[in-house]
Amino acid sequence: MRINMQQQQENKNLEEAYQEFIKYCNVKNLANDTIIFYENCFKSFSKFYPQQAFVRDISISHIHDYILWQKDKNISAIAVNSNLRGVRAFLYFCMKLGYLSKFSIELVKAEKKVKQIYTDSELKLLLKKPNVKQCSFAEYRDWVVINYALATGNRVATIINLKIEDIDFKNGYITLQKTKNKRQQIVPLSSTLSNILLDYLTYRKGQASDYLFCNSFGNQLVDRSLQGSIAKYNKSRGVMKTSMHLFRHTYAKKFLQAGGNVFQLQRLLGHSSLEIVKEYVSLFSEDLKQNYDQFNPLEQMAKSNIQIKLKS
Repeated sequence: MRINMQQQQENKNLEEAYQEFIKYCNVKNLANDTIIFYENCFKSFSKFYPQQAFVRDISISHIHDYILWQKDKNISAIAVNSNLRGVRAFLYFCMKLGYLSKFSIELVKAEKKVKQIYTDSELKLLLKKPNVKQCSFAEYRDWVVINYALATGNRVATIINLKIEDIDFKNGYITLQKTKNKRQQIVPLSSTLSNILLDYLTYRKGQASDYLFCNSFGNQLVDRSLQGSIAKYNKSRGVMKTSMHLFRHTYAKKFLQAGGNVFQLQRLLGHSSLEIVKEYVSLFSEDLKQNYDQFNPLEQMAKSNIQIKLKS
């Protein structure tokens, strides 16, 4: 009888295969947030499919049952798709190694929710500068962070990893060392933000290698502490929206409304493809109609009073 070299691989249970997958993710140096996402998806799937059960027995029928199992728990279609993306990445990894037969996993149809943003009235409340003679450093820093987020659309992970030396005041650029795709990125520094940061540094002080945004003791901020601080700041200004990520949505919408193109927005937001940027265009389509005549080529020509004479 011929020895089957694939027997050990085919007999992997769910937990064993998942540990190999996570090891692979770490070898590929995937972002910590990505690995946490996979862990959460695996926890969901392992509640449905036992961890000690063999991976080789998983079929498309199990995936369909998993989708229905989530729907029975009143999990939204968007959340179902989020779980499916993580499970799909894991199972495709297993298929590549021959742990189970290949099959395609498709997402369910889900209506995309309109991305929330901060309204102009809310932004006015948030952007009102605090009295630096009376406020705490944390309140002043939060005001600066909000200005920075609105001016750049950067993610929280990028913001908390900025260092003072990353701000090039002379040439008007910001170097982003920590990005989601792990690629260094250089974005423009607006004149208004430049002045705000220069003023902020007279209070923050510090060395060039220090983190730009710090706590009251000069130490680096962590994601949750900044999110919590901004939430507290927003509520103190009468704004009940508290997400830092909404500044990214707001930046994208206002950029498009002002006539910026999707290719510029893609580079500025650091997206590797246009897919997410297209989402912004789609979800903000009604709002993009505002001032449309101002950017429409035909309207521009009409306003220039260029007339075409017909030959008699």
